[in-house]
Amino acid sequence: MNCELLATCSALGYLEGDTYHKEPDCLESVKDLIRYLRHEDDTRDVRQQLGESQIVQNDLLPIIVQYRQDKSLFDACIRLVVNLTQPAMLCFGKVPDDPVFRHHFMQVTSHLQAYKEAFASEKVFGILSETLYSLLQLDWEQRQEEDNLLIERILLLVRNVLHVPADPCEEKKVDDDASVHDRVLWALHMSGFDDLVKFIACAQSEQQWSMHVLEIISLMFRDQTPEALVSAGHARSTEEKQRDSQELEALREKEHAEKRSRNLQRGTRHSRFGGSYVVQGLKAIGDKDVIYHQNLNNFKNYTHDLGKAVRRVPRRNRRAQECKDKRRSALNVRLFLREFCVDFLENCYNRLMYLVKENLIREQTQQHDETYYLWALSFFMAFNRGNGFRADLVSETMSIRAFHFIERNITNYYEMMLTDRKEATSWSRRMHLALKAYQELLLTVNEMDRSHDESIRQSSNVIKSNIFYLMEYREIFLTLLRKYDETKQPQSYLKDLVESTHLFLRMLERFCKGRSNLIVQRKKVKRRKPHSRRKQLPPESTPETLAETWKIVEEELRAVGFQLSDSLAETIVPFDAASETPPEEQRMEAVVRVQDALLARLGPEALALMRAAREVWPEGDVFGSADVEPEEELELLKQILHANLPRPPPETVEDEDDGVELEEEELMSVQVTEKEFNFLDFLRRFANPAVVRPYLLLLKSYSKNTPHTNHCIARMLHRLAVDLKMDALLFQLSVFYIFNRIMSDPAAAAYKELVTFSKYVVNRFFSVAAQNNKAYVELLFWKNVGAVREMTEGYRKEGEGKKPTWTEEEEEELRKLYLEHRDSEVPDIVETLLSLISNSARTRRHVVTQLVHMGLVDNAKELKKQKIGTRIVLWTEEQELELQMLFEEFKDSDDVLGNILKKLTAKRSRARVVDKLLSMGLVSERRELYKKRSRGAQGKSSGKGMTEEDFLAEITQGLPDSSVDGDEREDESEDSEEGDQEREKYQRGGKRSENVQLTGEKRAEISTMVNALQREGMSGSLLWLQNSLNKTAEHRKDDEVSQPVPLVPFGEANEDAMDNKRFQKLLLKLGIRPPANEQEIFWRIPAKLSPDQLWSAAAALAPGEGQAENCEKQEGPQEDEVSANQRSQALRALLLARGRKHQTEHAAPVCGKAAADDTNRETERSQEKTSAKRSRNRILDDDDDDDDDDGEEKENDSSGVMDIDRNGDADLDQDISAPVKRRRKMVLIDEEEED
Repeated sequence: MNCELLATCSALGYLEGDTYHKEPDCLESVKDLIRYLRHEDDTRDVRQQLGESQIVQNDLLPIIVQYRQDKSLFDACIRLVVNLTQPAMLCFGKVPDDPVFRHHFMQVTSHLQAYKEAFASEKVFGILSETLYSLLQLDWEQRQEEDNLLIERILLLVRNVLHVPADPCEEKKVDDDASVHDRVLWALHMSGFDDLVKFIACAQSEQQWSMHVLEIISLMFRDQTPEALVSAGHARSTEEKQRDSQELEALREKEHAEKRSRNLQRGTRHSRFGGSYVVQGLKAIGDKDVIYHQNLNNFKNYTHDLGKAVRRVPRRNRRAQECKDKRRSALNVRLFLREFCVDFLENCYNRLMYLVKENLIREQTQQHDETYYLWALSFFMAFNRGNGFRADLVSETMSIRAFHFIERNITNYYEMMLTDRKEATSWSRRMHLALKAYQELLLTVNEMDRSHDESIRQSSNVIKSNIFYLMEYREIFLTLLRKYDETKQPQSYLKDLVESTHLFLRMLERFCKGRSNLIVQRKKVKRRKPHSRRKQLPPESTPETLAETWKIVEEELRAVGFQLSDSLAETIVPFDAASETPPEEQRMEAVVRVQDALLARLGPEALALMRAAREVWPEGDVFGSADVEPEEELELLKQILHANLPRPPPETVEDEDDGVELEEEELMSVQVTEKEFNFLDFLRRFANPAVVRPYLLLLKSYSKNTPHTNHCIARMLHRLAVDLKMDALLFQLSVFYIFNRIMSDPAAAAYKELVTFSKYVVNRFFSVAAQNNKAYVELLFWKNVGAVREMTEGYRKEGEGKKPTWTEEEEEELRKLYLEHRDSEVPDIVETLLSLISNSARTRRHVVTQLVHMGLVDNAKELKKQKIGTRIVLWTEEQELELQMLFEEFKDSDDVLGNILKKLTAKRSRARVVDKLLSMGLVSERRELYKKRSRGAQGKSSGKGMTEEDFLAEITQGLPDSSVDGDEREDESEDSEEGDQEREKYQRGGKRSENVQLTGEKRAEISTMVNALQREGMSGSLLWLQNSLNKTAEHRKDDEVSQPVPLVPFGEANEDAMDNKRFQKLLLKLGIRPPANEQEIFWRIPAKLSPDQLWSAAAALAPGEGQAENCEKQEGPQEDEVSANQRSQALRALLLARGRKHQTEHAAPVCGKAAADDTNRETERSQEKTSAKRSRNRILDDDDDDDDDDGEEKENDSSGVMDIDRNGDADLDQDISAPVKRRRKMVLIDEEEED
C-alpha cells in the first residue's frame, strides 16, 4: 500500500470493540482520500488499495454510525463512501478486453462485494433513514443546497450498494436461503428506508428524485419475478399442484425409458465375442462398405462423426449467452417485497411513471435510463395481473402512447445492435427488455377484455382498434422474427418473442371474428435513387449531318403548314415559376431545348417550344417578334440549329464507393392508404423460411421449454401447415430430424400436441412424395411460397413465366407505327398501337416496356394514361380573351357556365373554367355561375294576370302533403321489410343490377310508386331526384367519364325521404345502389348507367297524363264543395298577405339580410360536411369542384321546388304544407276573423 495512503488512513482513527475513536485530523484525512481518488490512474490503484485495507468496513461505516451529529464529518464520509461504492462498470467504462485490465476490474468488483456485505446492517441503514427523514421534513424554503446534495448522495449510496453483483461461487446459496442481497434488503426494510422511498415516489414536492427512486426500486427487485411475489405467503393452488405433478410424472417416465434403453444396450455375450459386421449400403471413405466393429445394440447411434474432434466454432458465430437465472429469496424478504408492490401500485405507480416518462421525453435523464422505465412497466403490470387485476392502478402506462414509446425503442435498439457491433450484446438485452414490456401491455389489454366492467372492456377495444389499425404495431412481431439473430439475441428473447406473437395473433383473430370488415392503415414506401448522371449530350454533328437534319425538319414543317396541334401546344411549358433557377438561365435552357428538339428531328416540338418561349420572353426578340412570319420563324430555327450554344458540363461518372453512398441516400416518399384487412392474408406473410427458422430453432429445445412455449410453437406451425395449407413449407430435413427426436422420445406422452403435429406433417410428405418423385431432393432446401406451390401442384415448364420476346419484324413494326402516330392527336397512343400491331397477345405493359427498351421514349411515365380534365396547362392570352368575350356574351343567360363550355375552343373541365373566371375577377364567387331556375313569368310570380286555378296550381305544385292516411301507415312496416329484402338482393346481385332497362312493366311499377310517394307529400323530393338524374346524365355526356355519384340530400325533407322505406324501394327500382359498407353514407348513382338510361329513369319520375286526369277527378268533388265566390275571396286573402309581407321586408331590410346570411352559413356548413365525407371515400377524380357545384345546384333545385315564395309569411307556409281542401278552409276562416 502506498505510504501516503497508509498514513492518511491511520490518521482517521481506530476501532476498539464496537466503539470507534476518531483522530483530531479525521475530517482532513477524509478530504485527502477524496482528493487521492480524484487523481487515480486507469488501473484504479487507489480504489484497490483502499479496498484491500477494508477502510469502509473498519473506519467509514463506524464513523457514519457514531458521529452523525458532526455534520461536516458525516457529509464528507457519505461523499467518500459514494465514491468508493460506485459500480466497476462506471470506473472502467466497460468490461475490459485486455487481461491485465480485466484482472483490475475483477479486483474492484470483489472489493465492492465485500462492501455490500458490510452494509447488511440495520444500524447503518437506520442512520441513513433517520438522516433522510429529517431532511425530507424540511420545506423547500428551509432547505439549503447542502441538504439537497446530501439527499442525493444518500440515494446514490443506496443505489450503489444494491447494484453490486452477487458472487454465487462465494455465497453458494440455494433457493429460499438468505443471500447477501436479501440481507441488505431486510436491513433496508427494518430501518424503514422502503417507506421513505415510497414517500419520495408519491410526494409532489420531491419529484426531482424520481429517476433515483425508480433505479433503487428496480435494483431491489433484481432477483425477483412477479409470479413468485404474487404466490408468496399463499398455499399452492390446485392448478399449480397438478402442473407440478405432471412435470414430475414426465421426468419419471423419461428416467424409466432411459433405464430400459440402457438395459437393452447390454449384450448377452462377452465383449470378446462381439464380432465384425459389414454395413451394406453405407459407404466408407473409399468405395467399399463400412465395417462395424462394435456391438449391434449401439448400431442405431452410429454416425461417421464418431471419433472426430469437435470443430471449434468462431466467437462471432457462437450463440448468445443467457442471462443469469432468477433465484427465489427467503420467504420473509418475499413477503415484505410483496407488500411493497401492493402499496407502490396503489399510491405511487401512476404518478412516478408519469414523471419518469416526461423526463425521458424531454431528455432530462442520463443515457439508457429508459431501461428502468421499461422494467418497471413490465414488472408491476405483471404483478397487477396476478394480484387481482385492477386497471385503474396501471392506467398511466395503459395507453397508445406507451405502445408507441416501446415500439420506437425496439426499433432504435435493433438499429444500434446492427451499427454498434462491439456493444451488440448490451443492445440486445435492452431490446429484450423492451419486448417484455410490449408483451406485458398486450397481456394487460387481453386481461381487460375479461373484465366485468363494461367501460374497461370498451377501453380495451379502443386500444386494440388503434394497435391493429396502425401498420407499425401490427407488423412489429413479423419484423422481429425475420430479423432474429441467434449470435446476438439469446434463446430467452426468442421464447418471449414467440409467446408474444402467439398472443398478438390470437387477439387479432378474435378481434376480426367479431366484425364483418376491418379497415387498417397501409404504408407504401417509394424509393427513388437520385440520378447520378444527366442526360447525355447530343453528339457533335458535322455540317453534312446538320444540313440533312435541317432538310428533314424543314420539309416536315412545310408539310403541316406551320400549324401545331392543340395537344402539342398545351404540353409545352418553357418556364417553371416554382423553380429556383433564375428566369435568364431558364431562357437559355429553352434555347438549348429548341436545339435539342431540332437535332432529334422533331420539328413541330421545336416550333411549339419556340412559340411558347416567345410568349414568356417577348423582350429582345430572342425568339422572334410578336408578328413574325412563318418564313422568319424557319430562318430563326435554322440559326438555332447551327449555333454553338453554351451547355453545362456533363457530370462525371461516380466511383463504386460513391454508389454505395447513393444507395443510402435514396429519396423515400411514404404513401399512406387504407385497405380492408384480411386475417389469412396477414397470416400468409408468416409463411416465410426466415420466420419459420426461429420457431424450429426454439423447437430443438422442446424438452427444456415450458408447455406453454411448446403450444405457441405448435399453434403457429399448425396455422401455416393446416390453415394456409402450406405444409410443404416444413418439408425440410432438419425439421424431420426434430420430428424424429420428438416421436422417439421416451417421454413423448408429455408432448402429445407436438407428436400429433409431427405425424401429420410426415404423412403429408409421403403422400406428396408418391406423386412427386423429386420430393426427397426438395428435403435438402428451404422453400418459399412459390417453391411450395410447385412442389405440391407441379413444376412449371421451361421458359414459362418469362418475359415475352420481340422478334426483329415485331420491333420494326412497332417502331414504324409509333413514328406514324407520335404527332397525331390521339388521346392515348399506346391504345392505338395495341389495336394496330399484328400480335394481339401483347398487353399495354409489354408495349410500354418495349418502347422504353428501344429508346423511342425516355420513361414509361410519358405513356401514362391521361385523366380527362386533370391536366394543368397554361392559359394563353387568346384563350383568356376568348373566355372573357364568352362570359360577356352569356352572363345574362340562365346557364352561364354551360354555354361557355359549349363555345370554348380549347376544351377544359368545369373546375378549370370556374377557377379561371374567379382568378380573372369576372365573378366574385362560384354561386354566380349556377344555373338560374325559371320560376314562371313575372306576372305569375306577383299574382297579377293569374287565374285562380293557375295560382292554386302553383301553390300545390310539388309541395309535400303532411296528411298520411291510416292505411298507408299500416302498410309502412310491410314496405320496410320488402325494402330491406330488395336491398340485400341488390347488394348480392352486385354489378348485374346496375344495367337498368326500363321496360313497360317496370315503368308502370315506378309510376305507381311515384303516385304513392306524391300522396305522402314527397313531390319535392321526387323532383330533386329527377333533377339529380338529369344533371348526372348531362355531365356524363359532356365529360365522357363515368364515376359513381353520391346522392347528397339537402334539406330536412330530402333527408327524411332518403330514410323512407318506400322511397328507398323506388331508388332500387331505378338502379341506384345503397351504401356498400359502413364506410359509405350516401346512396350512389352507379358508373355503369349511361346518359340515356339516366334520362329514361328521370322521365319515369314525371307524372303522366293519366295521373293528371286522375288527380283532377279526385279534386273535382272537393272543388265543387267550394263556390266560385269563396275561391275568389281566398285568392284575394292570399294576395293581401303577400303584399303585407313585401311591405314588411322593405321596412326592415337589415333583418332580411341577416336571415339570408344565416341561411347561407347553414348551407355552407352542410356543404363542408358533405365535402369532408366525399374526400374520405375518394369517390371522385381531381375535378372535385364540379361535384361541389353540382351539390350546390341540387340544393338550389330542391329549395326552388320546396319554397314557392320565400317572402310568404309563416301562416302561408303552414297552409301550403296542408292538403288543398284544408288550405282553402283555413284561408276562409282567416278572412272571417279579419272581417
